[in-house]
Amino acid sequence: MTKTLLILRYEMAAAFRRRSFLFMAFGLPLIACLVFMGMSLLGGDRPTGSTGSPALPDAHELQREGYVDLSGLIEEIHPDVPRGILTAYPDEDSARQAMHSGEIAAYYLVPSDYVETGNLIYVNPNYRPVSAEGQAWVMRWTLFANLLGNDPERMRAGQPMDVHVTALAPADMRQEVDSPLVFYIPYGMMMLSGMVLMMSAGLLLNSVSVEKQNRTMEILLSSITSRQMLIGKVAALGMLGLLQAAVWFGTAYFLLGAGGRVELPPGLEVPASVVPWGIVFFVLSYAVYASQMAGLGALVPSAREASQSMILVMWPILISFVFSPMLIADPHGALATGLSLFPLTAPFSMMGRLVVGGVPWWQPWLAAALMAITAGFIIRMVARMFRAQTLLAGQPFSARRYVRALFART
Repeated sequence: MTKTLLILRYEMAAAFRRRSFLFMAFGLPLIACLVFMGMSLLGGDRPTGSTGSPALPDAHELQREGYVDLSGLIEEIHPDVPRGILTAYPDEDSARQAMHSGEIAAYYLVPSDYVETGNLIYVNPNYRPVSAEGQAWVMRWTLFANLLGNDPERMRAGQPMDVHVTALAPADMRQEVDSPLVFYIPYGMMMLSGMVLMMSAGLLLNSVSVEKQNRTMEILLSSITSRQMLIGKVAALGMLGLLQAAVWFGTAYFLLGAGGRVELPPGLEVPASVVPWGIVFFVLSYAVYASQMAGLGALVPSAREASQSMILVMWPILISFVFSPMLIADPHGALATGLSLFPLTAPFSMMGRLVVGGVPWWQPWLAAALMAITAGFIIRMVARMFRAQTLLAGQPFSARRYVRALFART
């Protein structure tokens, strides 16, 4: 046990010395946060409320602008528009003078034929497309309200429906929600899980192949057993994978949830059990795939060939992604249930189903049990490959040699 802990500590320290790992684990989430903050500062279109009016920001977030109405259409400014943000001017000269003196930042010119043509002129000396679109709703909503005579009933045309969903089915079977998030949330969960797993398993593959190439592994195997070495490496990089997953999912939660840009539609709820089951399936899937990657690294003659041979191990993950649209469309069908119980595809397919909800309680437990049995079986078989790896050093890699070494007797 002590030797296994020494391997674990060494692998974790080595990973934190790799710039590539630090960039993928912490650099990319930091860049995503910086991009999000930059987009927030630049601004964007405002979402609409339930009555068709825009979701109103504070007045201090908007610039004072003016307008010249040559068509006589605008009779009053709708109460939804913050007071003092849009000022009327009798002619373009007075509006231009107010703009040059700093009273307003820009002004709109509504031509006399606006009702017939819909054309509008926007005058801004410091025009920026992003910032201009961020405040365009003010004039757009003013024109819309006056075209309908500022009649609240007619203005309902801006948002003709305010739907409140009442589900009569049992809570665990409510799946049909008219929102693209019904697809993107489970698909995003599957993609993030697969990406974190492949990158973490790739670190183990690279570590084993490098140690094999520089003969470090032969020295290690002279003082520890192959199983101790394999368990230590898998545990260390599995913990690093969990850390990376926590950083990525935490960043995604902040950007989508705490950032206020995405809200779950009515009727769509992510079960609380997703988090603990996500940890369980990640640990088990990492034990299954990382141990296979370690065996792959023990056979290839160089780290370059190791990365080229990953498809031999990763094909079940690709199958899960290929069938993901059908799985999300029918999460409780025969195909989805079979993929979520098969040990090599279970971690990704089951997570997609758990996000949608309605999975019978016994299926995640059965999938986890089958994965645990598979992980123990694969770790035992891969440990044999390390005993024979010195005999295979220098030989070209092939899928046939990998399978024969995996199932070879001790």
